[in-house]
Amino acid sequence: MTSANDALSRLFRAAPDNNLPEPPNYNVCPTNQVATVISDGTDRKLVSMRWGFLPHWYKATNGGPLLINARSETIAEKPAFKAAVRERRCLIPATGFYEWTKDDDGNRLPWYITPKSDPLVFAGVWQDWERDGEQHTTCAIVTTAANAKMQAIHHRQPVTLAEESWAKWLGEEGIGAALLMNAAPEGQLSFFRVDPAVNSNRASGPELIEPIDD
Repeated sequence: MTSANDALSRLFRAAPDNNLPEPPNYNVCPTNQVATVISDGTDRKLVSMRWGFLPHWYKATNGGPLLINARSETIAEKPAFKAAVRERRCLIPATGFYEWTKDDDGNRLPWYITPKSDPLVFAGVWQDWERDGEQHTTCAIVTTAANAKMQAIHHRQPVTLAEESWAKWLGEEGIGAALLMNAAPEGQLSFFRVDPAVNSNRASGPELIEPIDD
């Protein structure tokens, strides 16, 4: 995420918490803190969450698989997510995201995917977790089957929400959130190859999202 927190606060009409991660971050990795939007049905807040959902039964932060994504097809049935998708949905803004292909030698080739115009907002679910005095508010990104264009890179993609769908996903406009868990329309996203430097979680800087020749 590269947008300033005050800009996000205005965009979502959400009151900001005082512990938000400082942008820009060009290489958000699992377990990093990310800015998210939640709502009590009337008022919205911009809050920090750990990317990596922790079900309440985990005895430690590494007590099970790292749940960074939740599949839309099974989210309402999986024990980890079924309560969250009913009661604790959030918006996760981003500037773009990475996916990978492999060359003939098995090297991982990163691609940067970004919207052509509208802000990029992922559908998310969240969960408070506490154990032995350690507390985290955690989230996962909802994913679905990739649209035709994205399938050239990956068979899955995040569920992205247009502005007119934000209120429904946040539970401010009654039922129907399940109908929003679809792939982005064809042509909404563009993608291009970027430097393999992004494969390291220590890499940072705007050069990570600069296009390179294939």
